Amino acid sequence: MPADPLVIEDLPGPKDGQRILLLNGPLVIATLFDFQAKVRADTSRALIIDFSKVPYVDSAGIGALVGAYVTHQKDGRSLALVGVSDRVHHALEVTRVDHFFQYFKNMAEAESAT
Repeated sequence: MPADPLVIEDLPGPKDGQRILLLNGPLVIATLFDFQAKVRADTSRALIIDFSKVPYVDSAGIGALVGAYVTHQKDGRSLALVGVSDRVHHALEVTRVDHFFQYFKNMAEAESAT
């Protein structure tokens, strides 16, 4: 059975140095390659990833998120997650990586904080 697609909209943020990725669909092994490519290509000071339309992640998706965190952290850049559902947050908690990320309820909070 094929996985639901992951659609990624890549937008400039309202402030200089911000980039926004709007995700729509699951972040799983079958859909994460485009996500990884966009994150790796990003050179912004602050990357904001909108998870409000991500129903679930698997271990590969979590690994991709941790990789994004590590890359941004070592380069002195920030990474923020917006609209993370309870299901996705629980997956991050169970794998003990939830503390790596900054969480915001909405885009306005993330844009002003990053």
